[in-house]
Amino acid sequence: MPDDAVARAAAEARAAAEEESAFSHPAVDPDATAAYGDDPDQVIDFYAPRVAVSPGGGLAPLVVVLHGGAWRAPYDRRHVTPFADFLARRGFAVANVEYRRGGVSIPGQGQGAAAGAGDVGPVAGRWPETFDDVAAAMDALPALVREFLPQADPRRMVVTGHSAGGHLALWAAARHLLPADAAWRIDRPAPLRGVVALAPIADFTVADKLDVCGGACRQLLGGAEGFTARVPYADPALLLPTGIATTLVQGRTDTVVPEAVAEAYADAAAKAGEVVGLTLLEDVGHFPLIDPAADACAVVAEEIAQLAW
Repeated sequence: MPDDAVARAAAEARAAAEEESAFSHPAVDPDATAAYGDDPDQVIDFYAPRVAVSPGGGLAPLVVVLHGGAWRAPYDRRHVTPFADFLARRGFAVANVEYRRGGVSIPGQGQGAAAGAGDVGPVAGRWPETFDDVAAAMDALPALVREFLPQADPRRMVVTGHSAGGHLALWAAARHLLPADAAWRIDRPAPLRGVVALAPIADFTVADKLDVCGGACRQLLGGAEGFTARVPYADPALLLPTGIATTLVQGRTDTVVPEAVAEAYADAAAKAGEVVGLTLLEDVGHFPLIDPAADACAVVAEEIAQLAW
């Protein structure tokens, strides 16, 4: 076998092992669940901090988690509940947000990172419902936290998200920069301490060129026509500078959302006059960032702590 084929096979085996580890943990039930709308997917799970780490035992910082899965229906918030519990065990109060995702099956779109071209899978996301839900959840959180997670301090809120959820986290922090006719636009920056985006689909132009997650960002925006018209409303790389502290955490061996996507966002931020942190982890792929058994997950928790405290 040629050297490049050996290296490719080794990389694929490592990626598969990382994914298997991340999904091997049993789901962790929340301490409370609250609805922010009428749809069954419009809910937020709350996890109280398991230890008191605030000075004097005060309120804990609030971490809002937006899960990934290419905005596709098979991947819901349950797969990041071990990650949410991991953060709670580090002393954070956690809000794990669900939102509406794509659910119509189409040919040629696989459901996983290694799915083949002949697979059948769901469309990525819904327009505009996916964005409706993230905006509504963020707007509802302060009141819901006061009722369902009184241990949390919503004034110290950090939003984190993985993969497609990383995109949504960056987008949620940029709503004040949306076009004037956007229904999700807010008048001033969201009251966030910061954003920690994990292997985010952060630049739609680059992600589209690389066919990230089987063309997921193009599907999210409704295909070729929708992509052109809607990208100004959805692409975080076009919504800069946010004025909100932002860090990207990216595995250098990530084959699902390659490093180039995060780098493109960081470059766009720099051109807009904003410094965005970019933490690149050697020999780390896509899934260790949300895997409590991986060292990379501890790095993520530390990045969150640096903004939250």
